[in-house]
Amino acid sequence: MDYMNMDERSIGMFWVVSYTMAQPACETVMNWLTSAGVTEILPGPNIQSNERLMVMQEVSPLPVSLISGFSINLCLKLAHQMEESIFSGQVLPSIAMVETYVRVLLIAPHSLFRSLMTLLTQRNQNPLSRPAASLLVFEILNYRLLLLYRYQGKHKGLIHDVTKIIATLKGKRGDHRAFRLAENLCLNLILSMREFFYVKRDGKGPTEFTETLNRTTVTNLAIIIKTRGVAEVEHLLYLQTMLEQILATSQHAWSEKTLRYFPSILRDALAGRIDKRGLAIQAWQQAETTVINQCTQLLSASADPTYVVTYVNHSFPQHRQYLCAGVWVLMYSHPESINSLHLGRVLNEFSPEEVTANIYTMVDVLLHHLNVELQRGRSLQELVLKVCANLAFFIWTHELLPLDILLLALIDRDDDPNALRIVINILDSKELQQRVKLYLMNRGPPEHWLFSGTFKRTELQKALGNHLSWKDRYPTFFDDIAARLLPVIPLIIYRLIENDAIDAADRVLQVYSTFLHYYPLNFTFVRDILAYFYGHLPGKLILRILNVLDVKKIPFSESFPQHINSSNASICPPLDYFATLLLGLVNHVIPPLNNSKNGQAGETLNCPVRPPPHNKAQGEGQKPFYQIQDPGTNTQLILETAVIELLSLPVTATQIVSSLVQIVVHIQPTLVQSSSGLHPTTVGQSSVLPTSPSGGSTDSLGGAANRAPSSGSGLSNSNFVWRSGYTCQQLSCLLIQGCGLLLAQLPQEFHVQLYIEAARVIKESWWLTDGKRSVGELESAVCYALLDPTWAAQDNTSTAIGNVVALLHAFFSNLPVEWLEGTHVIIKHLRPVTSIAGLRIAFRIMGPLLPRLANAHTLFSKILSVLLNVISDVFGRNSQPSAPIEASEIADIIDYLHHIVHYEGQGGPVQASSKPRAEVLVLIGRAIENLRPDVQHLLRHLTADVNYSIYAATHPKLVQNTN
Repeated sequence: MDYMNMDERSIGMFWVVSYTMAQPACETVMNWLTSAGVTEILPGPNIQSNERLMVMQEVSPLPVSLISGFSINLCLKLAHQMEESIFSGQVLPSIAMVETYVRVLLIAPHSLFRSLMTLLTQRNQNPLSRPAASLLVFEILNYRLLLLYRYQGKHKGLIHDVTKIIATLKGKRGDHRAFRLAENLCLNLILSMREFFYVKRDGKGPTEFTETLNRTTVTNLAIIIKTRGVAEVEHLLYLQTMLEQILATSQHAWSEKTLRYFPSILRDALAGRIDKRGLAIQAWQQAETTVINQCTQLLSASADPTYVVTYVNHSFPQHRQYLCAGVWVLMYSHPESINSLHLGRVLNEFSPEEVTANIYTMVDVLLHHLNVELQRGRSLQELVLKVCANLAFFIWTHELLPLDILLLALIDRDDDPNALRIVINILDSKELQQRVKLYLMNRGPPEHWLFSGTFKRTELQKALGNHLSWKDRYPTFFDDIAARLLPVIPLIIYRLIENDAIDAADRVLQVYSTFLHYYPLNFTFVRDILAYFYGHLPGKLILRILNVLDVKKIPFSESFPQHINSSNASICPPLDYFATLLLGLVNHVIPPLNNSKNGQAGETLNCPVRPPPHNKAQGEGQKPFYQIQDPGTNTQLILETAVIELLSLPVTATQIVSSLVQIVVHIQPTLVQSSSGLHPTTVGQSSVLPTSPSGGSTDSLGGAANRAPSSGSGLSNSNFVWRSGYTCQQLSCLLIQGCGLLLAQLPQEFHVQLYIEAARVIKESWWLTDGKRSVGELESAVCYALLDPTWAAQDNTSTAIGNVVALLHAFFSNLPVEWLEGTHVIIKHLRPVTSIAGLRIAFRIMGPLLPRLANAHTLFSKILSVLLNVISDVFGRNSQPSAPIEASEIADIIDYLHHIVHYEGQGGPVQASSKPRAEVLVLIGRAIENLRPDVQHLLRHLTADVNYSIYAATHPKLVQNTN
């Protein structure tokens, strides 16, 4: 059966067969994949073996459009049949069979997921005993299924499995191909992480990572912390241990320019590391004479071939690590005198770990040598060209060293500006660009699952070069020297930006943007680099970064291109733009509401009611996993795309946050007007309470009038409600949730602005600052103001304060624990508080946070202290409240403090045996010293004073601990 020329009727019939006769259908597919017969692969020049190596000839892989209709039963049968052939067969599979196998797994990521490392281990007790199978598994994982493992949450376990193999191979002589492929896979897995992970499964001792992986782990840790935060308290506690495990075997010290962009928690931990490069150069100078003598004997044109074996077996390890540095010194004056055949053989006989050490040492020596020559008056341009010509000997002319490791070693020496000059020169070289061009020509589209032609297998030596293909005979499937650079180029871009080499970064992105379409993590790369360097990237470079994506396939807003290409960068996009972003989150990200109660709520304001769009999203809006492997789900795609848009806008974080808060403040009246076609109401017209204007439309109009001359909200979209499929009341609440979720994904620069803007809105509410109002009126107003918008919207009593508080709650609930550290800033902006209304607002904002922090004791105490200070503002010994207030007015707040202190002491819901922590009792005891006696009396039981506190009196150890 020719699967490439089936019409729709034939495809439909085959789908039916897949459900009714799965076994015959499976056999038909397998017959197609093996129909071209087999051929023999001839051994390379360095291989002496009588074993014949047979491989299936190529056919076209099954198209995804056909596989997508297969029954799960057929897919399972196909997967088992192909696994038998791929991992245990006597004949090597064709690329078409492997690609078809991958497509079957991607079509049903949940139903068909299996661990390939487990499969390999089950079939072979020692996975490395079948090199063909283990190499193929590494290739499939690295170039095809990497993101499937992340989608399933199995990538952390995969790192540990691959690390075990790396630990086995790194000291093993000659096995470079499997080691470098496993290392590249581990590099991609580390960069795919979006949250903390344990670098060792048992959590003890130094990592089994290579030096390259250790350095990359620290870099990615910085990116994770800065762009996504530390999600859990346990991760914060583990951070120091993790760094100790990573750095136990690493001598590297990061440059000042790199550290200045690291998050403070990581920068502080690394700042004290001593750069031991000076010691490394001294060690080289002591060994230089011996190393040069050995290199001369080994690499001269007339060198004895038997000396190669003698050198490999009997030279000292501390001298072997300087081999490439010695070659470098010899090459500098006589490049033509190097016996490349002997050098290649020695490097191949080294262990991968020794080759890595040679690369790092050679980089240090060549940079030192270059600086010495500069001091002698040599031209910088001439020296850099000379260096690059000598490096070409290693990486292009004779292919003696892995290029990806060399580039990573160079960018890690960015405190020497010449290192980055050399990197740029290598990336600009015709040899590399030609290599990448060939890769693009031979690989088909980046969406490999769409390729319908016949794959062309690249010859092993041409794909991997002499060093990696030396004594190997197994053909490649997807592996290539160029493909190994896909995770490396993004790291180079980071390092260039850190060193203010903006033009160089722009040029690299311009040259390699098409190539980076093949990088499986390119969406994550764009999102993270925009967040990591937010506020430091010029508009031109942002546009270049966005071109790493295939923009046509990303669901950007319709008006987004015009806003980022605007000639007047200071003009903020209209509120309609931001509202449309939020509406996208409501329709595709926020979970849909239960529609059973829609009718009654919708009738209140005669808003149209129709089913929300989630019911049809499964059919129309949702893309299958294989189309959105990065970021992984349609929900993540919509949310992260909105994040990328906001990070790319040529306006400040202040302008963006102000626009989003303005939408939230005025959302209810805007939606009512939008749905009914009414013009904006006048100030106070729709007020239900005399002390609390409804809808938030008038609470802070004074501050918003300049920004929104046409109406209270500034929104003009008349069909806004209809586009959502919700009632006005439902949509207003969902938009607030969506706004909080979106702001929580943005860097901390946005959070600071949110706290400032939220405090401004609250402080500008006229009824809160009106000194003529009685305490009772303010109490009534604040109770209505702080109603949950879900309820308040139903009787049109929503207020600006209520909406802002709801926004903050939605924001806080989506923040990682580490980023909650700055939440107290909003209270700082609200102080001094002079009324009980202000006190209630402060507790309403911060109160729901404290239960979440029950196990984050330091942060809990910090926020509790802030709230106690607010009480002191109103009930302090010397405070002057706007009106006389009785202590009994805050009985409910005292109850709350009593409960939350016990909740934290228990580490969860309060039990009969719960008791406060001693540190918290001391904190409260100190804080109440500044309060009025009548308020002190209400809180005395939560102190360490045995005369007042039953906890202190009945738990002597508490008192001893506090003393």
